[in-house]
Amino acid sequence: MPSQPKPTKIIGPWHRFLGATLSLGLLLAPFAAEADDVYRLGVMDKLRIRVAEWQPAEEAVKNWDALSGDYSIGPSGALSLPFIGDLDAAGKTPAEVAAAIGARLQATFALRNLPSASVEVAEFRPVFLAGDVHTPGEYPFSPNLTVLKAVSLAGGLRRSDSGQRFARDFINARGEMVVYDSQRARLIARHARLTAEMTGAAEITMPKELEKVGNASALIGSETALMKQRRDRYELQLKALGNLKALLDSEVQSLTRKAETQNRQLDIAQEDRDKISRLSEQGLALSSRLLSSEERTAEVQSNLLDIDTNILRAKQQISQADQDEINLRNDWQAQRAKDMQDTEAELEKLNLQIGTNRQLMAEALAQSAEALKFDPSGGSATIRYSIVRDDGEGPKEIAASETSRLLPGDVIKVTSELLMQ
Repeated sequence: MPSQPKPTKIIGPWHRFLGATLSLGLLLAPFAAEADDVYRLGVMDKLRIRVAEWQPAEEAVKNWDALSGDYSIGPSGALSLPFIGDLDAAGKTPAEVAAAIGARLQATFALRNLPSASVEVAEFRPVFLAGDVHTPGEYPFSPNLTVLKAVSLAGGLRRSDSGQRFARDFINARGEMVVYDSQRARLIARHARLTAEMTGAAEITMPKELEKVGNASALIGSETALMKQRRDRYELQLKALGNLKALLDSEVQSLTRKAETQNRQLDIAQEDRDKISRLSEQGLALSSRLLSSEERTAEVQSNLLDIDTNILRAKQQISQADQDEINLRNDWQAQRAKDMQDTEAELEKLNLQIGTNRQLMAEALAQSAEALKFDPSGGSATIRYSIVRDDGEGPKEIAASETSRLLPGDVIKVTSELLMQ
């Protein structure tokens, strides 16, 4: 059997264990809400271990000085301890490791009394920062560590070297994006109005692209007012042409009735002239009367000719009004089609400009994530945080914020990205 350490008599033997227990409780308190009220040990945790055995017969505490000290959990998740050898520790609580140490010592040395082990975390395993931070890498963990504190340990967000102008490039691109986004929203609203005009819809349908735009209702309201104004003008022109055709048609009907009257008068005048002509040939009528009858006949024929001319002119005007109506309708459709083509061409050009600006902003962010401070509204870009944590069932990535609490061994991923609209 291995030789046992010599006992040492001390005063107040349990004060040390009480103090160790209190220290462990204070260190693990921050994790109560996030790790089921216990802290699970992991690789690279450094533990401070003290072992003692109370011997009632001697009323003394025997310290296992050869075993007490600081130990780190190795890559395999085990502690390598004197007399005990490798002891699995990863995934266990400090209390479970302490109980295992006491049980292993009792079994190894066939002790009557169970040694008491105190295990406290002397140094937590580090956290790791990756992504858009100034100095990615490994950093020591401390209780109450949050994402924001960890990022500050890494020097904050990635920034460009002195003299480089990535922040300026981001500002310029961001300013142009604001202008382009406004222009694009107006073009989309105009496109929706032209679609409504071409299909004869009574109202403009809100495009999906504008559903998240703050002034979308105002844009659609403005286009609706313009559509109503243009449509009212178009319909008034059509109505005016319709009224003109109705007036001309009424004139034709009136002239036709007048022509019928004149034709009857012509028949009477011609009949009267023929009678007088026969009487004149027989010497029963004066030549002056015959002349008067012929003049009357000629006058009626002249009136009929004027009436026919006026009817023809009115019909020509009706035909011209019909052609004007056709031209008006065709011009309306042609203008809508041209406006639609122009709007779609402007949208295509603007989308290319927006794409170019997004690339410029992305490049600026890739070189200096601190450019985000020039976009305080977060309208075009943002910083996303996530934590990769292994809870014993394999690593899992969870979304996080600046105030998220960290656990030892966490990997914090910091990503700057553009928001797609």
